[in-house]
Amino acid sequence: MGNELSSELPEDWASVDMVAQHSYCPRRYHLMYVEGRWEDNAHTLAGKDVHRRVDRIPNLLPEAAEPKPEPAEPELVGDEPPVIARSVSLGCETLGLMGKLDLVSADPEGGEAVPVETKKSRVPNTPERSYPAERNQLMAQGLLLRAHGYTSTHGYIYYAGSRLRVRVDFTPELETETRAVIAAVRAGRAAAEMPEPLEDSPKCWGCSLNGICLPDETRELREEAADGGDFKSRISNLESDAPASPHGPDPRRLYPARDHATPLYVQEQGARVGKTSERLEIHKGEEKLGEAKVRDVSQLVLMGNVQVSAQTIHLLMEKEIPIVHLSTGGWFHGITHGMGIRNAYNRSAQYAAATDPSRCMTFAREVVRAKIANQRVLLMRNGSGPAADSSLPVLTRLLRECGTTDFSDLYQLLGHEGQAAGAYFAAFSTLLKTGELGDFHFTSRNRRPPRDPVNALLSYCYALLAKECAVALLGEGLDPWWGFYHQPRHGRPALALDLMEPFRPVIADSVVITAINTGMVKPRDFLTNSSGCALQPKGKKAILAAWEQRLDQLHTHPLFDYRCSWRTTLKIQARLLARWLRGDIPTFTCPVVR
Repeated sequence: MGNELSSELPEDWASVDMVAQHSYCPRRYHLMYVEGRWEDNAHTLAGKDVHRRVDRIPNLLPEAAEPKPEPAEPELVGDEPPVIARSVSLGCETLGLMGKLDLVSADPEGGEAVPVETKKSRVPNTPERSYPAERNQLMAQGLLLRAHGYTSTHGYIYYAGSRLRVRVDFTPELETETRAVIAAVRAGRAAAEMPEPLEDSPKCWGCSLNGICLPDETRELREEAADGGDFKSRISNLESDAPASPHGPDPRRLYPARDHATPLYVQEQGARVGKTSERLEIHKGEEKLGEAKVRDVSQLVLMGNVQVSAQTIHLLMEKEIPIVHLSTGGWFHGITHGMGIRNAYNRSAQYAAATDPSRCMTFAREVVRAKIANQRVLLMRNGSGPAADSSLPVLTRLLRECGTTDFSDLYQLLGHEGQAAGAYFAAFSTLLKTGELGDFHFTSRNRRPPRDPVNALLSYCYALLAKECAVALLGEGLDPWWGFYHQPRHGRPALALDLMEPFRPVIADSVVITAINTGMVKPRDFLTNSSGCALQPKGKKAILAAWEQRLDQLHTHPLFDYRCSWRTTLKIQARLLARWLRGDIPTFTCPVVR
């Protein structure tokens, strides 16, 4: 933020902005300065804009909010005007504090220095006409000025929304409070454990990190675990269709229901992606195929023979936008990305959990439980006929056995999942319409390569889902290649496959069913020969449109009962996995639709 000098800050020092953030919320401070997390929202962008304009504001200290031009007068001998300094960087080894002060008015004769902090908001309706975090931030600036030999007895907060100043006196009580915050900040810089989330606080609404922090969701999952919400009870609730037991108010959805930015897919063979300023441009030869603003792109997905310039790679790395590489047929090859999250806490916890057979089994049982449950729901909703009638009891039995069987190892659980997949795909054809919409026959699941259009669509969508999960995991600083259920193997994103398992039926299979049943793809969109079956370019374009429509579709989150998109649900799930690995939440739960 405006006062941060993190690149110059010694490891055991605090900054003025750290003081403000810790005073506002210790968990927010930890996420920003220990975990290295940040997301902008409308409030932070407006605040940055106000700070950029500070240098253009003539003077924030006179009585009037904006000085009025004075008529010309004869030259008089009198007091010198105050000296105004802007963006003043100060540090003090004794305090262990560093900061950049927006504006300081200094009296060259008396040594009095008055710091001024600019805020984009309006004057708050509180007795002090300011918030504690703002007063601590201003007091920290006063302490730095005193450490450099100035007298500093008060400061001002300039609220740009009201165009008014509020005086803050540097009382002994405020100084004591601020010194305590400085000490807490310095101690917290080496803390790996995340502070507790605020409880039902109005501060969370305007916080740009609320979608990362997940304060209400964290408390909801903790309360569920405290009330005995375990693996067996979740299976029992699914079988009886009983509503989940309430744990107080529903979690608030504090973040946007869907992302503003979306993936940019480039599948034209021989195309080249370049950049002009903050805009991506796609060319093939001399022809311009399209363009997109960087701020509107969440991923750049290159499919097959598509080139990208070094300048574009550098820009996207700087913006932490991943470049996803897929083959022409949709096989997921890998991701090019920047440094991303720079702390190692999540990966350290991931690797430690991967060596614990008990935690791996707990995680794997939950993944299989949710996958079977979602397969069962999809058949109950849309299946019909003898095949569905015979498969549903099998899935119900296997779901129940997830909670009662003492699996000896992951391979036994893998066989259990395989039985469920066999029963599910035995009835999958009942979910598809044929006749006037096209002749899509499906008898069994086959792959590497798929031998019919339905299996080609399933494989294509599973590759897209693996890509989405890998991107979500990288966004949390986790290693997509090191899994708990799918064992690590060279070239296989094992953790991404773990994360995607419960979502195969409700996202990937649902896209295939919708694309076939609505006529978005037809048999002529496939090329079939002795070596397998593959989508033609027109069919790929149609299925990508169906894919993005599904991920952007709002649904009621099964765990938290608020509306959000499926892409947001994937991001939340990766975030909850990281929190479970770190011990911030006691259990890892996968969403199951009803």
